[in-house]
Parts: sequence; C-alpha cells; structure tokens
Amino acid sequence: MKFKETKIQGTFVITPEKKKDVRGSFARVWDKKEFVKFGLVSNFDQCSISHNIFKGTLRGLHYQIAPHEETKLVYCTKGKIFDVVVDLRPTSLTYRKWIYLELSAQNSKLVFIPKGCAHGFQTLEKNTSMFYQISSRHHPKSSRGIRFDDPILKIRWPLKISKISEKDLSYDYLET
Repeated sequence: MKFKETKIQGTFVITPEKKKDVRGSFARVWDKKEFVKFGLVSNFDQCSISHNIFKGTLRGLHYQIAPHEETKLVYCTKGKIFDVVVDLRPTSLTYRKWIYLELSAQNSKLVFIPKGCAHGFQTLEKNTSMFYQISSRHHPKSSRGIRFDDPILKIRWPLKISKISEKDLSYDYLET
C-alpha cells in the first residue's frame, strides 16, 4: 500500500499494490500496522455501503460534530466518482480549502479523511457503489452538512446534478 498525503493535512490517498495473475488481481486495502505507521486512526466502529443508481448523483457534503466526529476511509467498489474533502478545522492551515480526487473501481484508490473534514461525492457513472469504514457510529443529532454549491468553497462539480436528497439541499452555506 502506498500512502500519499494531500494538500489537506491528515488526508491521504492510499493506492493498493495489486498482485495480478491469470485469475485477476488481489490487493490489501486495509492493514492496521500500515495505518499506525503513518499515525492514522486505525480503529473503525462502523462500515457502510452507498449504492447510486444514476450518473450525476451528488451526496454531501457531510460531517459530524464533536464528540461524534468521524474519520472515514472511503473506497469506490463499482463505477467512478468525483470525491471531495473540505477542511473545516479552524486551526488548520487549509481551513475551508477543498480537494477532489477521482476514485474508481478501476484505479482502486482510497481516501483517508480525518476528523474535522466534510466529505461528499458525485457519481461519474451510473450504478456506482462506495464502501466506507468509519471511526464513530452514526449519531443523527451530531450529523451536519454544507451546501454543495457553497459560494465560499466554489466547488466545481463536473456534471449537472441528476439526483440529490432533500436533506443535502437543506444544508446551510458556510458563514463568512
């Protein structure tokens, strides 16, 4: 596994090292010792799956507040996404900055998202599935979000939004 920190401190792109043979391929996507070596959260309380039928579906931008903040390890198991991480940590040098990554079943990349960051994605293909490992159980009263079209962030989503939840549309913009 190769770990590469992004410009958002504590956010890593993880690239599995595939071993190929006549049957296909095999790769580790999780190894506690490797995560500990990089000082990353290595205890996850919950795993979740998101399946998205339509190309252009947008989910996010989601996060949880203390004391139920979440660290996430996100992996695209089918299809392809435009994945976004937003730094919401006021003391961070990259506060209110965001990055995007393309995650796909083909490139097998994962993204490690630390506590204090929001996460969202848009599907670039129909029938796209995501797998999440999450450090804290979902706590509805701590669940928060930011509008996908926040004027401070100016995220440039690659496709016209085909599907988005009412809840995601109800989130507030960041305050100036």
